[in-house]
Amino acid sequence: MTVTLNHTIVHAHDKAATARFLTEILGLSPARTLSHFTVVQVGETSLDFIETDGEISSRHFAFLVSEDEFDEIFARLKERGLSYWADPFHREPGRINRWDDGRGVYFEDPNGHNLEILTRSYGSGGADADHPNPLLSR
Repeated sequence: MTVTLNHTIVHAHDKAATARFLTEILGLSPARTLSHFTVVQVGETSLDFIETDGEISSRHFAFLVSEDEFDEIFARLKERGLSYWADPFHREPGRINRWDDGRGVYFEDPNGHNLEILTRSYGSGGADADHPNPLLSR
């Protein structure tokens, strides 16, 4: 049996605006409506946005992209004047990371969810990489 993640539900204050933000930044197909969800398809998995008036607990979503896609997405982040960081704790503003000898950057969606694009999976460069992932040293 092959197990894959089919979907996850994501809380948003404005589900349509949040879905539009994500599809525009990542260059994905427009979202679709499925009952009370606004659905963004990311590969085989969907992010199903549901609206809430309550407090939103920030979650982290990481998107593995090609080098060319990284350039395109990063350009859209900068065009919009969005803040970005090299690390998940937002201690290195205005920088990207080179972990696993790839590139990665973190930014927020309109609800404060911590989004990441990366060109190499965590740890894929191994300990011998010029820029090993800091998780390998923990």
